[in-house]
Amino acid sequence: MSGGVEPETPPGSSSRSGGSRSVGGKPPRHHLTSIRHCASIARIAAASAGFGLDSGTLSLISPTADIHPGFLPVFRSGSFADIGPKTYMEDEHVCVDNLVEHLGFYGPGIPAPGAFYGVFDGHGGTDAACFVRKNILKFITEDCHFPNSIEKAIRSAFVKADNAIADSHSLDRNSGTTALTVLIFGRTLLVANAGDCRAVLGKRGRAVELSRDHKPSCIVERLRIENLGGTVFDGYLNGQLAVARAIGDWHMKGSKGSVCPLTPEPEFREVRLTEEDEFLIIGCDGLWDVMSSQFAVSMVRKELMEHNDPQRCSRELVHEALRRDCCDNLTVVVVCFSADPPPQIEIPRFRVRRSISMEGLHRLRGALDSNI
Repeated sequence: MSGGVEPETPPGSSSRSGGSRSVGGKPPRHHLTSIRHCASIARIAAASAGFGLDSGTLSLISPTADIHPGFLPVFRSGSFADIGPKTYMEDEHVCVDNLVEHLGFYGPGIPAPGAFYGVFDGHGGTDAACFVRKNILKFITEDCHFPNSIEKAIRSAFVKADNAIADSHSLDRNSGTTALTVLIFGRTLLVANAGDCRAVLGKRGRAVELSRDHKPSCIVERLRIENLGGTVFDGYLNGQLAVARAIGDWHMKGSKGSVCPLTPEPEFREVRLTEEDEFLIIGCDGLWDVMSSQFAVSMVRKELMEHNDPQRCSRELVHEALRRDCCDNLTVVVVCFSADPPPQIEIPRFRVRRSISMEGLHRLRGALDSNI
């Protein structure tokens, strides 16, 4: 999305109660053409077995001819959050299914349809996470690079939010938050991540991770930290923080403008959505500490096939994490890209043995490698 995106024409959020929050919406009256199911049989069948999924609903990657070039996603989302076993709730999130309506104008060069989602995992208090939730979208859309260079606008917005916390007289500048945002215009989806929240794409049953967890022990982050004079001790940045990137935490950053191992700058991942991309799961690390990306995708797909409700999917993921003894706050957002539930496609059962072609072998290997 860096450098801007082409406009596309469309067809046709959080309250707290008893430690849990949920948001959801009804799917729009729009039907997209069903296409053949594609996935990695070996990878997904293994992950699905533990959740009681029918491997007969899975198949290999469908032919390119089945992908319709005129596909345009329909956005609908649901979210759920729970305080978990902690004393305080420090997670925040935002869901905007209709970005143009939310902004209140069709600005020049702003494509449609558009959507925006984010999860913010606070620590050291709630100030940083609350501030970022309330202001990050405004900082993006008001940046001079928006909408011509979306990536630059988002990078600038993350840094601006970080500096605003340092300058504020009403916020605790020592509080901090990780941040993961998803901005979608038409078929172009851009993930920006600073911290250990995670975005996972459900691609016909296969989990595709769209972000990298910024743990200090990660080799890339460790090298960056050490090159900037920091240390990693027992998995913690300078022995204090369990993430390598965050907004806020000014007790660890020194003065504004100084070089610091703890950075608010996000890492980006851009994808072009197709009909094979069924939904997106965004969650704070409390979810991913107790389940794999593939398990979450398999579970959500099974739930969507039963009731087609992203809010219920979010709630079930949170409840499953609690059953697995999650020890953190939990926040999950599920975003669907179609009004229809995922299709159930059976694997052809041949009466005679068939050998796999070289092309099929390469496709299987590619599908497996992409999910490592």
